[in-house]
Amino acid sequence: MTTPHCATEARVRGDSLTASAAPAKRWLLVEHDGPWLPTALDSPGLVGPVGRALHEAAMAVQGRALLIRRPGRRPHRVVRSWAVVDHTGTQEWGTWRHAEDLLVAADVMRAGPQPPATARARSTPPLVLVCAHGRHDVCCAVRGRPVVAALSARWADRTWECSHIGGDRFAPNVLLLPDGAYYGNLDVSSALDVVEAHLRGTVTARYFRGVSTRPPAVQAALSAVLSSYGPAGLDDVRDALCDSTGKDSFRVTVLGTGRLPVLVQADVTRTVAPPARLTCRAESGSSAWSWSVGALRIPGVEHAP
Repeated sequence: MTTPHCATEARVRGDSLTASAAPAKRWLLVEHDGPWLPTALDSPGLVGPVGRALHEAAMAVQGRALLIRRPGRRPHRVVRSWAVVDHTGTQEWGTWRHAEDLLVAADVMRAGPQPPATARARSTPPLVLVCAHGRHDVCCAVRGRPVVAALSARWADRTWECSHIGGDRFAPNVLLLPDGAYYGNLDVSSALDVVEAHLRGTVTARYFRGVSTRPPAVQAALSAVLSSYGPAGLDDVRDALCDSTGKDSFRVTVLGTGRLPVLVQADVTRTVAPPARLTCRAESGSSAWSWSVGALRIPGVEHAP
């Protein structure tokens, strides 16, 4: 009997997307034609000192290193791109021919917004990344590739396949940069609608996993606020303050502007979900945090949605 794919099982269980965005404030993107091994930075041409340098640079700045490529079959590119994308909106691009050239990218990743002279700043629109890392999890390929093809047909210059970004069971997963916004449980139709709305400044709460620049408790509160008071987007959030009220409980104050209330308070609780198979490669079940939000409160208003 064939074991169902992890994304199919997760949808049957009704696994919550809430607060499942992997943490990162800066992204190092390396164009790589493939093949991609299960651990992306072990892929041909990167394994060894260069791969370690890329990984260590990402870890040093609370970031993440991803491989990217254009969707579909394409000829091998001798000169490929790399980019460092900061959550503040800065994108710094360079090129590489040989693996050692990527040490410049690692330096840019560590240094932050100011690039070495060999990098070039580029004024570009937001990037659309779709996980299609089939060697890491088959769901990412089976569900991700039709989505990335459809998105690329509409936004060719900004859409890339990418390596593992977390949450295989929510495939297909889309990551919007520089916001760090994660969306999951998509299909071709919903992905087109979700990305179009996000690029217009509106989060589609139904598919929103969270934002990688915020801790999970804040991600959960933002999801609830955007769902209850939207349509609205991440630009309508001025800030979010999180206080621990217990071992597994938090009070989050969301400061809004534009389409959101000026201040909303949320009580957030985390629990351990029952063990389940979270990736297709898993041989046994494991547990993940589950995040829930109580009633939202607007100070001075007796009843909030």
